[in-house]
Amino acid sequence: MSAGTAQEKAFVSTLVKNSYGKSLVRLTKINRSGKVPTWKEITVETELAGPDFGGCYYEGDNSKIVATDSMKNTVYVIGARNELKSIEEYGLALAKHFLDDYKHVDEVHIRIDEDVWSQIPIEGGLHPTSFVKAQSDMRYAHIHMTRKETKVTSGINNLIVAKITNSEFAGHIKDAYTTLKDTHDRIFGTKVEARWVWKNANADFNGGYEKARQIMLETFAKHHSLSAQQTLFAMGDAVLAKVNDIEEISLTMPNLHRIPFNLEPLGMENKNEIFVNTSEPHGTIKGTMARKK
Repeated sequence: MSAGTAQEKAFVSTLVKNSYGKSLVRLTKINRSGKVPTWKEITVETELAGPDFGGCYYEGDNSKIVATDSMKNTVYVIGARNELKSIEEYGLALAKHFLDDYKHVDEVHIRIDEDVWSQIPIEGGLHPTSFVKAQSDMRYAHIHMTRKETKVTSGINNLIVAKITNSEFAGHIKDAYTTLKDTHDRIFGTKVEARWVWKNANADFNGGYEKARQIMLETFAKHHSLSAQQTLFAMGDAVLAKVNDIEEISLTMPNLHRIPFNLEPLGMENKNEIFVNTSEPHGTIKGTMARKK
């Protein structure tokens, strides 16, 4: 429905933006074609947008609507057709399907979260048909596809890390509101959320993801931290230096404190061994790093 029709003029408002889709579609795929089966488990969100959906909002005209139940079914059909080597490749195939099959759709967003599973270690190697959820962190991908361009963004959530030394925080502003003292040896704990933009839709998604994750872990471990901000930048800069397919990376790192517990009232000395684990309130550090032009 185009703007300015009699039906639209009957309202005091106009539809400026719209989208709709299906959320939390859970798909498990077992690929049995190779010598050893593989297990993929993902959660998919689909979202379609376009001006032709206006009639549904204004008049309840559903003639242009792709039912969200049909979107759910499409997730499984494309999953059956696609090898699902990477969530990015699968997301691109899913987005392309919606644009190819429904000419009135102008824009598609696909969000995919992946739970990583691996074969269970047993004596003598890996069990060929039994799996364990491998780690706390979650890989994700976001596909934004229009009829003119495609943008692929990937990342990792809930990458929980900590270091017990080589972390400081000193030299900050001291004023009437300050109680935090300088420290030159503290526990640095955080839960990394990383999001990066690929240069194009033909990148080595799996290889780039594994490299980026390992680089962030190694940099965090080896970096002598003078602040969470400094370590965040070092991690992002290292990823851009070593993964050519990534154009830009954003990191969010909450400072999850471990506070030394005072044992003196109990007649004991705390030899930098006993801490209170606090999750809130916490500082939140954010930064986006892009390649120099």
